[in-house]
Amino acid sequence: MIITITIIVNGLVILLSGMPGYENFDAFDVTILPLLNAIFNSFTFLFLVGALIAIMKRNVKAHQRFIYGALTTTALFLLTYVSYHFLSSSTSYGGTGFLKGLYYFILITHIVLAAVIVPLVLTTVARAWNMENERHKKIARWTMPLWLYVSLTGVLVYVMISPYY
Repeated sequence: MIITITIIVNGLVILLSGMPGYENFDAFDVTILPLLNAIFNSFTFLFLVGALIAIMKRNVKAHQRFIYGALTTTALFLLTYVSYHFLSSSTSYGGTGFLKGLYYFILITHIVLAAVIVPLVLTTVARAWNMENERHKKIARWTMPLWLYVSLTGVLVYVMISPYY
């Protein structure tokens, strides 16, 4: 199941990122969707920090609730991300010099780790649901920092590219 979901999610992102976008879509201004992406990523980051603090305090119930919040905002992010790339063509970064290099470093690491994080999150959550606590802890040590990085860099990518929408 995890492999199937990973293939579907990553496949949709790859497919839609390469498409030219829906022409003459005017039901609403689609440039609002990247802002929503950044908002959802911000909430994901905050929920993950809350989950980390809760588990460090051994508050498993609060940890679970924060993780469910992070899963929800991540799902909403994916929905708005896929919608934007279906309805609009990609936006190019217009900066130069050091900022251009920094932007592409952040973007590339974000994209690669975003693809990696999907099966990691699903596996980590599945192990928790199945009460495989030791296996959950082992993989969560990798999943949490990577998921935090992906959610934070998603916001940074938006902040850096937003002037070019």
